[in-house]
Amino acid sequence: MTTFKKLLEEKKVIISDGAWGTELMKIGFKEGCPEIWNLTHPEEVKKIAQSYIEAGSEIIMTNTFGGSFLKLKKYNLESQIIEINKIGVEISRAVANKSLVFASMGPTGEFLSPVGEITEKEMIENFIGQVKGFIQGKADGIVLETMSDINEVQCAIKAIRELSEMPVIVSMTFSMGPKGFATIMGITPEKFGETMEKEKVDAIGTNCTLSINDFISLVKSIKNSTSFPIWVKPNAGIPQIKNEKIFYPDTAEYMTGYIKDLIQQGAKIIGGCCGTTPQHIKLMVKERNTIIQHEVF
Repeated sequence: MTTFKKLLEEKKVIISDGAWGTELMKIGFKEGCPEIWNLTHPEEVKKIAQSYIEAGSEIIMTNTFGGSFLKLKKYNLESQIIEINKIGVEISRAVANKSLVFASMGPTGEFLSPVGEITEKEMIENFIGQVKGFIQGKADGIVLETMSDINEVQCAIKAIRELSEMPVIVSMTFSMGPKGFATIMGITPEKFGETMEKEKVDAIGTNCTLSINDFISLVKSIKNSTSFPIWVKPNAGIPQIKNEKIFYPDTAEYMTGYIKDLIQQGAKIIGGCCGTTPQHIKLMVKERNTIIQHEVF
């Protein structure tokens, strides 16, 4: 089985997959818990994974973003936490071929004490069942994505390390404010990088919220604060409303034009978040190949 580190050595720059949520919406998901589709609509979920494999993704993720205990409890699905996450990994695994399957783990939406009422112990326990599902499904790694609270990140890492030594990638979501980039919890890229240097992870980075052109300086800020490979998954632009529907304006061609800039700033794993499609990934793979052929790494 190809390992994450071996894949990175071979490819120099890895192309991951694109959005899952917006792709699910295209095929009929409207509201409720997307993760339950792993049990009720597995073939539809598999089509998304397959589309990214066909586009050339070398790492694909899973329909498990909201598969933590606290998230599933809102839908009275917490008793099925292991099954939902296990099947989520198995669906992607079934079509992955030589690509790696990294299980998606998103934020709970809850706040740790003293801001909120969740204790550190409870937050760690919240992620345990999800990790058990990932292990049973035989994930190659885990991506903590769209995170904003560094303390929640550290709880998730503790939960993972209680059960597994599989590769872990941590991806936080930033916005631009008067003082520069920061998460909604006030974590700067520099603080993120410095904190993760003390943790047992394999790559760090950023996803969602911003357009790809904003990621150039953001990636540079993260890279200057860490020795880890940098993971990048920007949105296909800022969401807009047209004919009462949300759409993302950045085309595959537009986003591909920034791939070289991202690589030059230190990005080592590149994909897409909300609004990106298999076509975006297909062109990213092609552009990456062209850059690798002509650049010295």
